[in-house]
Amino acid sequence: MATAGALGGVLALTALGGTSSAATGGNDTGNQPKPQTQTQTQSQSQSQSQTPAQTPTKTPTPTPTKTPGNQDVSDARIKITPGQGAYNVGVNDPVGVTVSDGQLTKVVMTAVATGAEVRGTLSADGTSWKADSRLKPATRYQIAAEADDAKGRSVTGNATITTVSPANDFIGHLSPANGSTVGVGMPVSVTFGRAISDKAAVQSQIQVSSSSGQQVVGHWFNDNRLDFRPENYWQPGSTVTVTLTHQGVQKTVTFKIGRSQVSTVDAKTKTMTVVRDGRTIKTIPISSGSPEHPTYNGQMVISEKYSQIHMNAATVGLTEKDGKPSYDIKAVPHAMRLTDSGTFIHGNYWGADSVFGKVNTSHGCVGLKDVRGGGDATKPAAWFFDHSMIGDVVIVKNSDDKTTLAPGNGFSDWNMPWSQWVSGSATG
Repeated sequence: MATAGALGGVLALTALGGTSSAATGGNDTGNQPKPQTQTQTQSQSQSQSQTPAQTPTKTPTPTPTKTPGNQDVSDARIKITPGQGAYNVGVNDPVGVTVSDGQLTKVVMTAVATGAEVRGTLSADGTSWKADSRLKPATRYQIAAEADDAKGRSVTGNATITTVSPANDFIGHLSPANGSTVGVGMPVSVTFGRAISDKAAVQSQIQVSSSSGQQVVGHWFNDNRLDFRPENYWQPGSTVTVTLTHQGVQKTVTFKIGRSQVSTVDAKTKTMTVVRDGRTIKTIPISSGSPEHPTYNGQMVISEKYSQIHMNAATVGLTEKDGKPSYDIKAVPHAMRLTDSGTFIHGNYWGADSVFGKVNTSHGCVGLKDVRGGGDATKPAAWFFDHSMIGDVVIVKNSDDKTTLAPGNGFSDWNMPWSQWVSGSATG
């Protein structure tokens, strides 16, 4: 994806690119993935623990309690070093992939912004891979690995890392992309590669305005993430302009706001009502989180779209007594991410027709009727996928969940009251 802007000295901003980050394992502010539509294989799960580094104490996940294909779960386990989301990786630090109980079949490491591939060496026994060359500073890299176990069963692993910036320089990733069209819920989000101490100085260099005339205010979720939004959703059809200025150098990023689409999932009635530009265009039967694993209540925003995605329970510690994942579904169709911690709205081909609109069976995600492979455009999941865009709002209500959805978990910014949002600005 093209560079959105480079401002030396204090701030260097690039548009997000590459594949999405895996689940953070918590209901906290996470690293923001890029908007995209593609087929991807990686492990995802909604979890609701408060500390991302810990094994979740409550783990709603994207699949129902009974899933197909568990007998085909691979014994191979991939480890990528450094791990997913690592910042400030040294340009000379070792970057590698190892596998236990299997052999690596493919490892690809690329620079996200340019697509340039980093060459590496696979060991003779196929159990490890390491990058051969020195990494570039202030660069975001994606590593994608595949491996097979002794029975030929495959497993995948993915990680996105960011290398250290030069002295007195910060790298930030700006979303959404320059020239894109997004839904009314999409905030402007900047994540920085290292902690920002002088937040006012950095925020003052980033100005966000809308052709609608809406007041736009920035809010710091932590030392690494700054989001901008108006009090209410963006006005449909408006243009948002982000201006970045440093030492007399100015860069501009613009994106369009498309039509308004807000879909409300009612966990009690087990239906989703899709409202576009104030008019209900479809009501869809759904199955949300079970009483044991309820879906978050609150306002969420679609941040990624995948035609198919690999979902694996082991990423959040959901395993059986023998250590195998509680489920492993390689191709969940029509998946759209709602939170960083792994909440998705996605197609479900393994559930009986009687489930949708009748029973909440998932581990936290919202399931819509689909077919294996997602090839039937008449199914509800395919319809919703085709009629949704990055930035559309999905609201969940009447779920049994008592956890407060963190506004920084994905693009859930709209759950924060405006007065609190404004108080999180560093520029007054």
